[in-house]
Amino acid sequence: MDKIPEGFKGEKAIVTPYSVRQLQSVNAITKQLYVTHIGYYPEAKYHFRERPEGCNEHILIYCEKGQGWIKCKGNVYKMARNRVFIIPAKATHSYGADDKDPWSIFWIHFCGENVSMFNDITGRVINIYESDKSRYDDRFRLFEEMYQNLEMGYSIENLEYISFCLMYFIASLKYINQFREIKKSKVVDIVQKSILFMKDNLENKISLEDIAGHVGYSASHFASHFTKKTSYSPKEYYNQLKIQRACSYLQFSDMKIKEIAYRLGYFDPFHFSKAFRLEMEITPKEYRRRYA
Repeated sequence: MDKIPEGFKGEKAIVTPYSVRQLQSVNAITKQLYVTHIGYYPEAKYHFRERPEGCNEHILIYCEKGQGWIKCKGNVYKMARNRVFIIPAKATHSYGADDKDPWSIFWIHFCGENVSMFNDITGRVINIYESDKSRYDDRFRLFEEMYQNLEMGYSIENLEYISFCLMYFIASLKYINQFREIKKSKVVDIVQKSILFMKDNLENKISLEDIAGHVGYSASHFASHFTKKTSYSPKEYYNQLKIQRACSYLQFSDMKIKEIAYRLGYFDPFHFSKAFRLEMEITPKEYRRRYA
């Protein structure tokens, strides 16, 4: 059977009008990076495309499953599940699905003044290896956000939002480790654990020994470790958290300054005001006047 460029069951695609691309190319936000074509081809049997003169836009191909190949500037690259390739604009290229195990691909044509931000991941295979923190679904949802917003029309708000999504989508490929950081399973850090304990006890009187005991350290060992990690002593950090809570009360509650002072364990309003001014460089009264 002959190879075909498109026309697959379940496929979807949007190609923006030239007038829209002209608008995208001059808008302060979208001109940085913008989508011109976007789509999805599921199980694209016999899929094949050849462009001897290249394309005006960069082409991102994300292989969701199955297999295929990309030939770019004379080199052939094998594509498989969770591999991505960005074909640079104007580059001679061709690509196609494997005959026995045809690929399913998400694809985006994009261009803009800042495409060079992603030069280091262009023209090579990006292998998004399997991991418990791979965030494949998050990336696919981001693709759907771009597609569905573009499907809703070409309002400037839609186009600007899609440009930001596109930057994030490609950044998730350039900075894979950073994108995965949110999914890391971490052992609870004693500094984080101690800070949470402090935050839970801002309106109670607690000592260094109380905090250290909560994380299973001696007071001296904990104080040394905490200061090394945060550049603040536990007492300084605890006081900063108190002032942060005080700011919230001043801005979002009707409590009197005296009530806030006593609630957070200060001896008197004067002591509270002094501590607040040391941290914020203005008095509690002035803070409330400015921000409440």
